[in-house]
Amino acid sequence: MIYNVLNGDSLAYSFPEAEIEGELIVIREALIDGDLSGDELRDFWHSRAKYLKVTDNEYKDKIVDEFNKIINSPDDSVFNLWFEYDLFCQVNMWFVISIIKSVPARKKVYVVYSSYLNRDSKHFWNGFGPANSDQLKVSYADRIILSDADLQLAQELWAAYKDNKTDALIRLAKNQSVAFPYLREVVKAHVDRFPKDGTKGRPEKVIEDITVNISTDFNKVFREFWSRESIYGFGDTQLKSLYDKVMRER
Repeated sequence: MIYNVLNGDSLAYSFPEAEIEGELIVIREALIDGDLSGDELRDFWHSRAKYLKVTDNEYKDKIVDEFNKIINSPDDSVFNLWFEYDLFCQVNMWFVISIIKSVPARKKVYVVYSSYLNRDSKHFWNGFGPANSDQLKVSYADRIILSDADLQLAQELWAAYKDNKTDALIRLAKNQSVAFPYLREVVKAHVDRFPKDGTKGRPEKVIEDITVNISTDFNKVFREFWSRESIYGFGDTQLKSLYDKVMRER
């Protein structure tokens, strides 16, 4: 069985036009933010549902059922992980890989990045957003197979991230792998969110600078933040929460 694991519904809408073989699994989570407690999956799902202010059944129908496709996958399945380079996507991908790695069946795992973009592109960090069918096919052709070491690294990255073990994340980020080409930058961006000296995090400082020197209009703040710090991959929800915090503390 071939599965194409997509990070969000946006790509899911345009993906069928590329006619790439495989069943779709859509990840509708944002693990860059919120409660990550729970050692068992059942408890973790409950924590996430509570944080997102939905019932356990609503969370199951929208989110858990997609993960169950991975958990119940047959022997010799192939997983193509369509994720991007930014922190939002990487954190989700670490978790997805940890789920895949827990499945005892034999499997092959590939990561598909937006290889049609070069580093200087203004869309580099938001990857597949502007991609057309031909560009998705190019990215698929350039997919990278994950070694056992890559799978183990992702699992350890997720565990360190989930448990807020900053030193472990920094240590793990020193590993070099073509499967995680911007790992050091992404981990640094995360660490910079929560300075140990108690000062404001990097995103808040950027938002504060924008609101002081450019505009306090949220839409303008959002666009400018993405221009400066698209490595975070924040959506409206994550940035609005930080924006509101900055505005309250002005």
